[in-house]
Amino acid sequence: MMRFLFPSDYFNPKKPDEGFLEQVECLHREGFETSVISLETLGVGTSKIVPPPVLGESVVYRGWMLSPLDYESLAGVVQSKGATVLTSQASYLSTHYLPNWYPLIADLTPETKFFSMDDDLEQELRGLGWNGFFIKDYVKSLKTSIGSMIDDPSTIGTVVSEMQKFRGNIEGGLCVRRVEDFKIETEKRYFVLQGKAFAASPDEKIPEIVKECVRRIESKFFSVDVVERRDGGMRVVEIGDGQVSDLVGWTAERFAELWAEISKGNP
Repeated sequence: MMRFLFPSDYFNPKKPDEGFLEQVECLHREGFETSVISLETLGVGTSKIVPPPVLGESVVYRGWMLSPLDYESLAGVVQSKGATVLTSQASYLSTHYLPNWYPLIADLTPETKFFSMDDDLEQELRGLGWNGFFIKDYVKSLKTSIGSMIDDPSTIGTVVSEMQKFRGNIEGGLCVRRVEDFKIETEKRYFVLQGKAFAASPDEKIPEIVKECVRRIESKFFSVDVVERRDGGMRVVEIGDGQVSDLVGWTAERFAELWAEISKGNP
């Protein structure tokens, strides 16, 4: 038995956040049960799952990104009801944090270096000798202000300051990725569930690079973003925990279908 757990609406904690209503409806049509949880109460120990999961159910979280502590709290609430989370905290972080998945597919994705906030970042970037740098923390990049892509190491301090300003904190540390010549319009997201990769279109052929990620990454549910390079090669842009990956290029109907397919034992 499987149940999906969504963030609750801030003003009506018994209903899903409106951003996830379409997913909830599509999962219901496929015969799945759903519940909600108030993420605001995770850190204070008063979180409740409405309706509560049934003893022995496997629970899949679908919602906003959570910190390691908040995810641990969410898993604890699920387990207190006699249910289990499909994705453990360790598995969540294995695909949510870039330094955890990068070593597994280093040959399939742009070269990446990891730094702490105490490092001399400008000097470190100059030492790399790259023509371009993409800056992010373990989870996200800066999508506002000056952005995350720079070619002058002297601007790294500004990027970090803007990340702290707009995001509130730097999660984990800094990741510096080597800029490659991507055809941005070709980027696509694939979901991997229980060892099988799915595309946004059921008729689409799964690229070999995605299949290779399936072989190397052990998570039960994760996303793979791939893009074509100008020279024709394929590269992995990002790996993410499937529970907190947006439906970029996907419909809610197609997303629900892959769960129905796996649950019926017809991968």
